[in-house]
Amino acid sequence: MSLPLPQPTGDDAEFWAAARRGELRFQRCTACGRFRHYPRPTCPQCLSREFTWEQSSGHGTVYTCTIVRGPTLPAFETELPYNVVDVLLDEGVHFVSQVLDCPPEELHAGLPVEAVFVLASEEITLVKFRRAG
Repeated sequence: MSLPLPQPTGDDAEFWAAARRGELRFQRCTACGRFRHYPRPTCPQCLSREFTWEQSSGHGTVYTCTIVRGPTLPAFETELPYNVVDVLLDEGVHFVSQVLDCPPEELHAGLPVEAVFVLASEEITLVKFRRAG
């Protein structure tokens, strides 16, 4: 069984296109200057509908994390155990993903990480993280 993949929409198509190019891009409100993720048409801070897409450094730290050992959805059972992290990026955006090649005992809040891009299909490249350094 293959893993389920994101289905791009009009709101996040540019995010997925950038990931295919190896770029991490977020919407930035042109009214208040705040970055936001997940992509959406309206700024949650000031309700402006005006924004640009700006490239992220891809650097941040693990804000919080967990190790999934089960039960889980059947499609993910072959991946067990796996980590799920909330990364606080330098731009102030929280991003939920995984840290690759990191044993569970070495994963912790405050761990410096950087974005990497994992080809999942012809259309989708996933944003994951590795320990920085």
